[in-house]
Amino acid sequence: MGTSRMFRIFVVLGSAFMILLIIIYWDDVGASHLYLHAPVSPGPKVPHPPPQPKPHATRTPSFLNDIDAFVNQFLEPGTGEPTDTVPVDSGNQSEKSEERYVPRREWKIHLTPVAAELRERQEKRRRLLQEVCANDSVVFPGKNRSFDDIPNKELDHLIVDDRHGIIYCYVPKVACSNWKRIMIVLSESLQQEGAPQRDPLAIPRDLVHNSSMHFTFNKFWKRYGKFARHLMKVKLKKYTKFLFVRDPFVRLISAYRNKFEMRNEDFYRRFAQVMLRRYANQPTPPASVDEAFTLGVQPSFSHFTQYLLDPQTEKDTPFNEHWRQVYRLCHPCQIQYDFVGHLETAEEDAEHLLRLLRVDNVVDFPTSQRNLTASSWETDWFSTVPVEARRELYKLYEPDFRLFGYDRPESILNE
Repeated sequence: MGTSRMFRIFVVLGSAFMILLIIIYWDDVGASHLYLHAPVSPGPKVPHPPPQPKPHATRTPSFLNDIDAFVNQFLEPGTGEPTDTVPVDSGNQSEKSEERYVPRREWKIHLTPVAAELRERQEKRRRLLQEVCANDSVVFPGKNRSFDDIPNKELDHLIVDDRHGIIYCYVPKVACSNWKRIMIVLSESLQQEGAPQRDPLAIPRDLVHNSSMHFTFNKFWKRYGKFARHLMKVKLKKYTKFLFVRDPFVRLISAYRNKFEMRNEDFYRRFAQVMLRRYANQPTPPASVDEAFTLGVQPSFSHFTQYLLDPQTEKDTPFNEHWRQVYRLCHPCQIQYDFVGHLETAEEDAEHLLRLLRVDNVVDFPTSQRNLTASSWETDWFSTVPVEARRELYKLYEPDFRLFGYDRPESILNE
């Protein structure tokens, strides 16, 4: 009897010990592996009707559904459709003040709706994206692949702000420096004397483009391991996603002016020397950018377009981000963006977006005229480029023209 009783005691103690180990393991290993101990505030909660009782499901729960249930404890719904007006419910204030992880000092509620013109503009831009992506006559590389098929390294332009539930795909030469500043301010990733930096223009340029300042999708694998791709999908579903674009040809002119008409040692060695050797009859170009500028040796805009059209270019290395097509940077046929801004309407769009995100009392978009390239300059810049080369260049960037509603530049292509 004594032996049997001792055996039962050992079984009970052993079971309790195993349960304790499981709890400790999940709390210290499982949850930390998911990095979900930190508070996450993806956006103000949009009121929903009370849940209706549902009959018990007969299907077998899957592993991913279990992960969904766990992740959803930490990720509240985002801002909803970006054109939704914010309902005001005075009788619900006490309940709203109890919501977890929502920084009440930041969210701004507007009593007046967004102007109908701005709502319609966004509706038109989002609808155009959907129509072009569904149009089988518009063909470009990667258009029909799934999000799972996008290599991790191609997701490095998607910046995530978990505090406000925002995902921003940055496009170089489309005000991305200032939008990166906004993301740093909102995510509070930069501290100034122990407090978050609140002035976007006070952020040094070298920090703005420092990858360590931004949490991008391509970093998910290191942080979340095997849950990375699934967690990306959860955030894409719940967060507000936006990007800014501009006329593709004007963006190319801006990139050329910024990288090759200004002294930039890195771009000179990586790209300008290649252009000078291949297209400018300079077998031994100057060794440094300072020497090249002193001698007046630099690639022309025509050499730049030749470089873009040369099949050897992408055999050597993919296009640099400053002239890579937007559809390759931001994957608009795999990601349903909630807001599409245009540089041509930047001030209106920025004000509209910050209001929709309800952070326009936290930060203002810093306007800048520096290095502004005007679309009216296109004819002059392309005058040195042969007409046939212009047409080939249009084919190369045609998906961006079509996806984002920019007219075909007939005056340039039909001379």
